[in-house]
Amino acid sequence: MRTDIKSFLDLKKNGHLLLISIAAILVGVLVGIIDMIFGAVLNVLTAFRQMHFLYLIPFLPLSGLLIVFLYDRFGGKSIKGMGLVFDVADKKEVTIPKRLVPLAIFSTWLTHLFGASAGREGVAVQIGAALSHAFSPIFKFEESSRSFLIIGIAAGFAGLFQTPMAAILFALEVLVIGRLELSTLLPTSLAAYTASYTSHLLGLKKFTHLIRVTIELNPVLFLKLAFLGVLFGLVGTLFAYLLRRTKLALILRFRRPYQRIVLVGLLLSVLLTVLGMGRYSGLSTGLLINSFKGNVFVFDWLFKLILTVLTLSAGYQGGEVMPMFTIGAALGAVLAPFFNLPAAFVAALGYASVFGSGTSTFLAPVFIGGEIFGFENIPYFFIVVCFASIVKKQISVYSSQKVING
Repeated sequence: MRTDIKSFLDLKKNGHLLLISIAAILVGVLVGIIDMIFGAVLNVLTAFRQMHFLYLIPFLPLSGLLIVFLYDRFGGKSIKGMGLVFDVADKKEVTIPKRLVPLAIFSTWLTHLFGASAGREGVAVQIGAALSHAFSPIFKFEESSRSFLIIGIAAGFAGLFQTPMAAILFALEVLVIGRLELSTLLPTSLAAYTASYTSHLLGLKKFTHLIRVTIELNPVLFLKLAFLGVLFGLVGTLFAYLLRRTKLALILRFRRPYQRIVLVGLLLSVLLTVLGMGRYSGLSTGLLINSFKGNVFVFDWLFKLILTVLTLSAGYQGGEVMPMFTIGAALGAVLAPFFNLPAAFVAALGYASVFGSGTSTFLAPVFIGGEIFGFENIPYFFIVVCFASIVKKQISVYSSQKVING
């Protein structure tokens, strides 16, 4: 009798898993399509801004006013952005408004068009979470809300970067520092691979930069990698700390969001013009590419860090991950000669480990290093990210991230 009951329960559980997996594939297709449209338009706007930078940058404060107005007039809870995703995961909120998707997309396009320094993955993750979470009421089982959030996060990340393994691991470990949410591994994997394949099939290009390393992993190299990991960890933590403190300081100093974004927007328009004529605007793809060639200035990483902190703290939209990639790569190119290592190699290590430190994740940065720079380099990424993770991982760019100690 007990065996029959157990078999029935297992059958019911497997039936749930099958239905969720089918829904996850659908989520992957939808998110992959939207990620492709979002990314393709963003690339067009970036190219247009680069051609007409001096004509567009003066309007950065006005674009900020429009962003604040849209969120104030139509956004509601959507103004929380990634914070809303974490609140729903913690059951502090119940739903993610569907209007978050067009608001986040359009405001990010405005942010990049007029030259502010920001990323794009924050929007992709919010898109994935919002669309995926809409499926959760259909499935009446415990933790369906959280499960579909994780599925959506993975789909959003994978559809944009086309790094499905890193996306899966990012989704499984980002909600709670110190815990890996393996209960949704299968549907999360299906959603991530489907979103990645869909966006690629529709023409969105993936960034890859294969690195061939012929350095023997000996005790001397291990010590170098460990020291680099600590340095990258400090910078990732610095970025997260400054972002959190600057947001709070600006809110306390300027109670009205319209005033805040206009004044900071004016400051940004001046700084972004004076400091390299848009070198640090948008995704700073040129700076990222030059980092792997060792063709950077000493303070490129710091200027990108400060300008991104100001952009996101003021209320412009985008994301934190892509700037962390660029900050880490630029810093790696600067550090490479001091460690007598190839610039491209150390830039790749910085690319992955600053991201890991800033988001308080471990497996995702290791695998994003493998998917972008070549899996034969996984041992190097593992060591550097390991040492980067020892730097006060409780500080993250996601202020709502929960922590499990011990």
